[in-house]
Amino acid sequence: MIHAIFFDFNGVIIDDERIHVKTYREVLAAEGVELTDDDYFASLGMDDAAFVRAAYRRARKGLSDEDARRLIDREHELHREMIKNDLPVPAGAIAFIKEAARRYDLGIVSMAERSEIEHVLELAGIKDQFALIVHAEPGRNHKPAPDCYQAALESLNQRRRAERKLPLVAKECLVIEDSPPGIESGRAAGMRTLGVTTTVSEDALRQAGADIVTHNLSDWTSEAVHHLFD
Repeated sequence: MIHAIFFDFNGVIIDDERIHVKTYREVLAAEGVELTDDDYFASLGMDDAAFVRAAYRRARKGLSDEDARRLIDREHELHREMIKNDLPVPAGAIAFIKEAARRYDLGIVSMAERSEIEHVLELAGIKDQFALIVHAEPGRNHKPAPDCYQAALESLNQRRRAERKLPLVAKECLVIEDSPPGIESGRAAGMRTLGVTTTVSEDALRQAGADIVTHNLSDWTSEAVHHLFD
C-alpha cells in the first residue's frame, strides 16, 4: 500500500517550466549563450548548476563557480519577479496536497534549491503540509539518478522511527513527476510513479515508465491514490 507521496516541485506543484525558459534565456543571452526550447527541455531533471554548465558546454565557453552562482542568483531574482503577482500554483493541486496530507506522509523531492522551494510554498500557504524537502545539494546526482528519492525515503524513515512508526520501503511510496528523468529517477529508486502532463506529452511520460499519467492533479484525492495504486 502507498503510505507516502513525494512531489516533484517545478512543473508539478508550480507550473513554471515555461517561466524558467524565459528567465534563463534572458540571463544566458546577456552572456552570449543561446538557450533554445529544445536545449531547456532536454535538461529537465538537472539542478541549476548542472543546467548552467551544460549551456556553457554547448556554447564551448568556460565558466567559473563564481560566475555560475551569479547567473543562478540572477535567474532566481527574475523568476521571483515573474511569479510575484501571479503565482502559477493550481488551486486543484493545493486542494489535493491538503487533502492527501491527512492520509499520507508528504515530501518534496526536487533539484531546485531549497530557498526557491520554500519561497513558493510560503506564498501558496502549503509549506506545513510537507514532512520533508529534498533539494539540490553539492555532490548529489541529479535526476534521472535515484539519489534524491533514496534520500527522501531515508529522511522520512528517520522521522518515522523518531515517532515510533514502522519505516517504509520504496514500493510504499508514490512519486509525482512531470518529466521523463523524474519518472526514471522514481522508478530507479523502486517507487510507484504518477506522471503529470504539465510539461511534456503523455507519450513521453509513458515511455519513461510512468505507472499512470494524468493531465492535472485537480481530480485527484487520497481515495483515488488508494484505489489506483494499492
